[in-house]
Amino acid sequence: MNIHEYQAKELLAKFGVPVPIGYAAMSVEEAVAAAGKLPGPLYVVKSQIHAGGRGKGKFKELGPDAKGGVRLARSMDEVRASADDMLGNTLVTIQTGAEGKQVNRLYVTDGVDIASEFYLAYLVDRSTGRIAMVVSTEGGMDIEQVAHDTPDKIQTILIDPAQGFQPHHGRAVAFALGLQGDHNKQAQSIARKLYDAFIGTDASQIEINPLAVTEDGQLLVLDAKVGFDSNAMYRHIDIEALRDESEEDPMEVEASKHDLAYIKLDGDIGCMVNGAGLAMATMDIIKLNGAFPANFLDVGGGASKEKVTAAFKIILSDPAVKGILVNIFGGIMRCDIIAEGIIAAAKEVNLDVPLVVRLEGTNVEEGKRILADSGLPIVAANDLGDAARKIVAQVKDAA
Repeated sequence: MNIHEYQAKELLAKFGVPVPIGYAAMSVEEAVAAAGKLPGPLYVVKSQIHAGGRGKGKFKELGPDAKGGVRLARSMDEVRASADDMLGNTLVTIQTGAEGKQVNRLYVTDGVDIASEFYLAYLVDRSTGRIAMVVSTEGGMDIEQVAHDTPDKIQTILIDPAQGFQPHHGRAVAFALGLQGDHNKQAQSIARKLYDAFIGTDASQIEINPLAVTEDGQLLVLDAKVGFDSNAMYRHIDIEALRDESEEDPMEVEASKHDLAYIKLDGDIGCMVNGAGLAMATMDIIKLNGAFPANFLDVGGGASKEKVTAAFKIILSDPAVKGILVNIFGGIMRCDIIAEGIIAAAKEVNLDVPLVVRLEGTNVEEGKRILADSGLPIVAANDLGDAARKIVAQVKDAA
């Protein structure tokens, strides 16, 4: 689960992380009012979407010469003009893809004079089972280019979560950033507080870009991108309440309501599978046969008829889907329950795309009988390879 920048800064501030004063705004008038609460005379008006690269982004509705999604303003009129440009328009960045994201919220912060910019991120390094602090002296809007062209300017410091953050970790961050004196001490303090926030909120990512030294000698977090382990949100009801569903794919939101693991992909063959490993294998074999999966969907090991019906409807709500492959290995999951859910959903949505079903395991013969007696144009498959070949052929024939 991801949250907006303004929410991330409010959360990090609770852990003592230094951030500039700022206020969220949902309308032009709120943006102007927010600027009125700040000392000025420099303000920063920032689009709030779940994507990076906002400063270099472009709005679809504005001309090619228009400014991006992060703008400086030196008067209330400029704040108003920027807010009017951004709200309701679609911002396209390097991370949104060509479709972009509509801007529905703004963040108006106090402007600061920046002396230097750094990059600091906390991630889970699954290969080592450690928390990785990623540090660079090259903070700012071009960090992706830095990683590509000069990876030696990015350093990684690993922390064993069983040991926790130690003083030498803070010193390593300050040393990597080349900071001396009071700036060194500030960097060590911020590094520890960010680690505390990372662990304390079950975060999966905290990205600070930039971490800036201001002209008056302060080290401040000027931008923050924070994501969380969704499986841990039952422990953080206050954080879960920050979720902005308008930033997420509607089908993924609907899937989460039914406790389904669903991720939309770019292909045209919908998949419904039980078990993440089997789902990955199913997508691979579709690709092997010359087509592309439209989604990852794991209904889990003990889905009910209602859950299967919901999963089927979610797949069919994607207009890109030209065919569906159901691949079920029934251990805990019963094949007859799957069959009943498929039939119920197919009848409810008036199925009009090819459907291939491969069932194996508990109550498989009963499941196959239910499908055969349904009167629906369902193609049975003997094994996974047979299923993939049949659905790919069906989709090509229907094209």
